[in-house]
Order: sequence, then structure tokens, then C-alpha cells
Amino acid sequence: MTAPTSRPALIACDVDGTLFDDNETITPRTRDAVCAAVAAGAKFIVATGRPPRWIRPIVEELGFAPMAVCANGAVIYDPANDRVVSTRTLPVDTLAELAELATRVIPGAGLAVERIGRSAHDTATPQFVSSPGYAHAWLNPDNTEVSIEDLLSSPAIKLLIRKSGARSADMAAELAKHVGIEGDITYSTNNGLVEIVPLGVSKATGIAEIARPLEIVSGEVVAFGDMPNDLPMLQWAGHGVAMGNAHPEVLAVANEVTARNSDDGVGRVLERWWD
Repeated sequence: MTAPTSRPALIACDVDGTLFDDNETITPRTRDAVCAAVAAGAKFIVATGRPPRWIRPIVEELGFAPMAVCANGAVIYDPANDRVVSTRTLPVDTLAELAELATRVIPGAGLAVERIGRSAHDTATPQFVSSPGYAHAWLNPDNTEVSIEDLLSSPAIKLLIRKSGARSADMAAELAKHVGIEGDITYSTNNGLVEIVPLGVSKATGIAEIARPLEIVSGEVVAFGDMPNDLPMLQWAGHGVAMGNAHPEVLAVANEVTARNSDDGVGRVLERWWD
């Protein structure tokens, strides 16, 4: 399907596997296309599974500081002022229930949580906290290892369930069999990592929160993504674009499939409106 003829008022873009190429940089062509859209009056926001403290590299690559939907919608973050605008958390009792379920239905899984302070760099609040033996899916220098009791002792913006050698899709499917789970299950890598955010929270709800005071409706939004955690925003947006490297579930629901993240997929679409 081709893009709509009218220019979108808001561009919502996933980061890893979408805006970033395989070297975790933004190519000049894509950066130029984003900047041209912003210069012409479009709003640009990033919507990512990343926590606020991992937004700075995106700002440096873009050359400006867009509003950010972080932690799959659980946090709205203003990087220009290092300000957490709003948060949605899993309460302690819900965390305990989810942890019990996860360790029971996925034997051998490790647990971790993301917490949030008043800013992205609030050193008074350890933000990534894991249980002993948690096997990280990627390099994470921010980790604080604690007992499982301490892990579940404070509200969190998301719970991470990790099992080395497993497939995230299989883990998510196993968890989804349990009716009444008090959280939304998603994943952004198929490397044995599943994330649970507060029930009803997604990248779509986060984008809508930013768009509402701007009087921008979903039909005026173009969204880009590549993994299942992008599904809600691609389906909510007026025009959902899947990357050429996207997960099959994402390819199936998108209005359009563009080139890969390593081949200026985002830039190629934006150039239709802003060239």
C-alpha cells in the first residue's frame, strides 16, 4: 500500500532495528529526512523499549532532543530537560504474582525490573535491578544485583523475564496462556527475553498521551517499527510502516513495508512528504 497523500502531523519511530541501523547509528539520509520533516513543522517522537537513561545516544545521533515514549509506553520522557513527564508502574503485589507465574511456567528463567527516578540519571534510584544469576540479553553496565525479595519490593515500570537459549516468542506464548495476567506481555528481541508492562500500557498509549494536547489524532500519525512491541502503535496510527527486517507479525499488520533499517527504510518513506 502506498502512503497517504496528506503529510502526517506526527512521526512516531521505534529505535533499535528501525531508526538505528545495524551499527546503532542513524544514516545521513534518514537523519536528513527526519530533520526536513521537523523543519517543516512535523512533530517527531521516538517510541522505544529503552529506558530514559538510554535515550541520550539517540539525541546525539539526531542532533535534537525529541519527546520519548520509553519502556514500551510506561514512561514519557523529555530528554531536552531530563524530565520524566509521566510513569505507569506495576505495583508490588502485581510484581509478586507475575514473578511467581513466570518462574513456574518458564523454569530456569531469571527476573529483572526497571525502576524510574525523577530523571533519567537519578543516581539515588538503582534503575535496573536483577535477581542473582540473571543472564543479560545484551551488555548492561547499569545492573544492580539484589535478592528476589528486594527485586519485588518496589513498583517497577516493567518486569523482564530472561532465559538463555529460549525464544522470546515461545516464552510470550506460554505466559499468554494464563488468563487474568495483570500486565501486557511483549518482546523486542527473540533472544529469550520477554517484558511485561502495566496492563493497558503500550507504545500506542504513550504516543496518544503526547499527541492529545497537540490536538493530533491517530489518523494524522505515521509510525515505524520492526518487532512485536511495535504492533499496538502500528495498528493505532493512521499509517503503520514495517521495516523490511521486521518480525512476521509486524509485516502482517502494517499498511506498508519499507526497506530495511540498514537501507534507510525510515528515510525513504519520509522523503515522499519532505524532500
